[in-house]
Amino acid sequence: MLIVMKSGASQNEIDRVIEVIEILGFRGHAMPGEGRTAIGITGNKGAIDPAHFENLPGVADAIRVTKPYKLISKDLRPERSVVKVGNATIGGDELAIIAGPCAVENPKQVLAVAESVAASGSKFFRGGAFKPRTSPYAFQGMGEDGLKILAEARDQFGLNIVTEAMDEQGVDLVVKYGDCIQIGARNMQNFSLLKYAGQTRKPVLLKRGLSATLDEFLLAAEYIMSEGNYDVILCERGIRTFADHARNTMDLSIVPAVHRMTHLPIIVDPSHGTGHNYLVNPLARAGVAVGADGLLIEVHPCPEEALCDGAQALTPNQYLELVTQVNRLHALMVEEDARTPVVTEIAV
Repeated sequence: MLIVMKSGASQNEIDRVIEVIEILGFRGHAMPGEGRTAIGITGNKGAIDPAHFENLPGVADAIRVTKPYKLISKDLRPERSVVKVGNATIGGDELAIIAGPCAVENPKQVLAVAESVAASGSKFFRGGAFKPRTSPYAFQGMGEDGLKILAEARDQFGLNIVTEAMDEQGVDLVVKYGDCIQIGARNMQNFSLLKYAGQTRKPVLLKRGLSATLDEFLLAAEYIMSEGNYDVILCERGIRTFADHARNTMDLSIVPAVHRMTHLPIIVDPSHGTGHNYLVNPLARAGVAVGADGLLIEVHPCPEEALCDGAQALTPNQYLELVTQVNRLHALMVEEDARTPVVTEIAV
């Protein structure tokens, strides 16, 4: 159920509604919007009688929600969410570019890339300290030592750190050293991990699973938000299909679909989405063209020497060229949106 508050409802009125929800044995999730606050209810196994809320002060309406997801839906929040990550944001009018190496290898490598990322104007740095690898013999990451190197990059260059956690202990460490918890594709349906990340108050970047449908992707985000963490960013990173010319198939159609169905921001990862250096720039531009809120780009000073996914990494110079192109494209789109007249339907 969704409780829509009147415009100008006081905080005491909102708190009273949440109190009634908790008395009934459920959980209330208040989502302030531009014009009013909506409160989603989770934990109920069946329909809730709207009469519990209709006469409470400040309540405008009580609406039954028939969709499997409640908190991510536009019913709860019609306007798009803007997620604060450290001292910057993802969503809204600015294109967020999150860049860095696939894996943290040593301080020299990380700081060299961080310098290029900061010079590009980006506010976000990515790097893996924990690496889920298909082979148990492949490089698994530096763990906490890698997180310490990422924190050093933040201190030197003012970048906000986005890095993956694979288990609850990893979440605790990312909360300690980083600014945003990344949940990788292989853990998209690790529901206990999603719940644990949802109990933190760090933003969560959720990657789409290797073969996940849109509904499965959205319900994974719902798991995080149902625990009270509403700062979720979705990430399309390619899915497995019959195509063999790329590592994965970038499903760019999911970007407008997410924007139509939810208020959450969504970024695209053309590095993992293609697996090949020469495909990253074209697919990054395509992602911006379909309305992605940001990009996740892998950069390495010497891709041929990378311990992980060197084939898809850009050199710093290639990365700077990409940033110039996508920022120009994004600026053109913002300018075009500003010029587009609002069309009003006239009943005949």
